[in-house]
Amino acid sequence: MSSINLDAVVRTDFGKGAARQARRNEQIPAVIYGAGSEPVHVLLPNHATTLAARDRSIVMILNVDGKEIKTTIKELQINALTRNIDHIDLMVAA
Repeated sequence: MSSINLDAVVRTDFGKGAARQARRNEQIPAVIYGAGSEPVHVLLPNHATTLAARDRSIVMILNVDGKEIKTTIKELQINALTRNIDHIDLMVAA
C-alpha cells in the first residue's frame, strides 16, 4: 500500500460559496472522519491530491496544524462535466 504526504489547511469558511472559492484557488474541500473524534474540515492542494486519488487505496498522510493524520479515501465527489474532484471524504486510518 502506497502513501503520500500532503499539507492540509483547516477550513474556517463553509457553504457553497466558500467551497467554490476554494476550488478557484486550486484547493479541494475535504472532511476527515473517524477515531471517535469530531470531523475536521480541511483544504487540500488540487494537483497533488488529484494525482494521489487515482489509487483509491492510497494512504494520505496529512499535515494539519503540525499534526500528522493518516487517512484513507472513503468517498470522492467528482464533477460530472469537468471530471475534477469537488469534495473528498477521508477516514482516519489505524
